[in-house]
Order: sequence, then C-alpha cells, then structure tokens
Amino acid sequence: MTGEPIHDLAHLGRHALFTPDPAGTLRYFVDLLGMDVVAEGEDCTYLRAFGDYETWSLKVIASDRAGPAWVSWRTASAQALRRRIDWLEAHGHAGRWTPADHGMGPSYEFTDPDGHTFRLYYETRRYEAPEGQRPVLPTNFQAYAGRGANVRRLDHVNLLARDVRACRVFWQEGFGLRTYEIVRQADGEGEVASWMSSTIQGHELIYTQEHTEAHGRLHHLAYVVDSREEVLRAADLFTDARVRIEAGPSRHTAIQGFYLYTREPGGNRVEVANGGYLVFDPDAEPYVWNAEDWKAKPGWGAPLPPEFHVYGTPDAAR
Repeated sequence: MTGEPIHDLAHLGRHALFTPDPAGTLRYFVDLLGMDVVAEGEDCTYLRAFGDYETWSLKVIASDRAGPAWVSWRTASAQALRRRIDWLEAHGHAGRWTPADHGMGPSYEFTDPDGHTFRLYYETRRYEAPEGQRPVLPTNFQAYAGRGANVRRLDHVNLLARDVRACRVFWQEGFGLRTYEIVRQADGEGEVASWMSSTIQGHELIYTQEHTEAHGRLHHLAYVVDSREEVLRAADLFTDARVRIEAGPSRHTAIQGFYLYTREPGGNRVEVANGGYLVFDPDAEPYVWNAEDWKAKPGWGAPLPPEFHVYGTPDAAR
C-alpha cells in the first residue's frame, strides 16, 4: 500500500446464497447451525445468527443451482460508499444500483476480476428482538440462542479465482483491504491464495486458486462459534444428522483457525470455525509463503482431502 490507508469498508456484510434445495438448506441453517428465520419472500428466506446487529445476514434464494448470489460490504459512511463507487467507475468496474431489501438499504452491485458479484451498502436496519428473545444485557442484540451449533455470526467468505493476485490487488488498491497472508506459486510470481480483511481480524475475504475453467465460484462460507469445544459439538450434531463431514475438526495453517467443513443439502460448502489471530500492528506486512514451505504445512491436523481444493459452487461442469 502507498499513500494514506483507505478505511471506507466497515466490515463484511450480508450475503445471499443460491440453492436447488431450499427446504433442505433452511433445515441445515436453522436446525443444525441454530440461525433464525426473520422473513420470507416469494422465492427466498432471510436468516440471522444470534450475534448479528443487522436484521438479517443470510438470504437463501431458491434456484436451479447452488452458489453465491452476492457478497456485500457495509461501508463506514454514506460518503465512504460514494467514494468507493467513484473509484469503481473511474477504473472500469462500473456497476448498478439495486433497491433496498428488507432493511438493507440501496446497494451498489459490481463484480470482481473473476466475476463474483459484490454489493456495497451503508443504510441498514438494526435488529430489534421480539418479546421472548430480548437479551438481559442491553449491549447484546438478542437472547443467547444455544440451539444447534449456535453460530454467532458470519466470519469470512472464501472465493475461488483463476487469478488470485488480480483479485487481491483489486481489493487492496481499490478498497484498502489489508492482506495478512499470501501463498505463492512454485514460480514465485503467481499466487495460490490470499487472506484479506477490512479490520484487525485475520480474514474476512479469502481467494484460493480455481482449478477448473469456471469463474465466479464459491469455496465456502464460514460461521464462527465461541470456542473449539463448540466446533467439536457441531461435529457430533452433523454426524447424528447424517451430514458428511468433509474436513476437520482440525486447525488451519493460515490464520490458525479451528475448523469443521460440511456441505449443506443444496451443495454449498460451509465451515464452522473458531479462533484465528488478530493483527493490531498498522504497519504489519503480509506473510508470504513460498510453495515449498506451504507444502510442508507446519502445525498440526489431518490433511485436507483432494476434493477440498477443487469442489466449489456452482458445479463447474454445468
């Protein structure tokens, strides 16, 4: 980064997910993850986790395929929203305005260099818990859920990209995202993965290498729980529900979070996560892994299955 840092993005915002099995997807997020339904539309349902300050955080949309409909960022102010739109339009990434959506104000939709759809918004409606869900502590947003895996909030989104470096530079130069870790290809030039954030949290947005000819695919969404023990408890819940555990419970090398991966019935991969480091140093440089050191995988945990690096949604064959 050169010049004054950009602080126009407040945090990773709401997101929308396509599913060919809306009933199964809702059972997964409500019964197993412990999220609440707050509204329903003609072909969509709005969900929230108990730690969300906004009315909803996930929009599940019925479709003939799985995959990401869009991912969003809330900006730090209305002026910040205008500045980021100006940058997009000045650099050949002009998008379009979309109307307000159940408490989410008008948003500006555009695509990243790989074709993933994003939205920027500032106006939002804060959640007001109904009677029976009001918290004792007024600084909480609703009563402690304690249901299913009991996810607190969205932690990060991992997207597959044909050119990881181009996507990283797009967000770093245009939006001020800080890059905390990078994995280089064997040639030392290209990038296999990057972990970025608008905050001191080690990752909000991740790009990893797309190994097919597809563009704009989702690798996974990750929801955070309060402890490693709750990740293990989620493993028991998934097992009894006969939901296949694809990877984990184990610990990642990058960012060092504790993880568990499954796929919801619509086909989208979801992570239940805990931990990961925080970066308080404003001058911290990203840690760059070379291919040899990354392959050695220091730390501990079972190896990820080969499909983990290839599977994404929508299906690349479609």
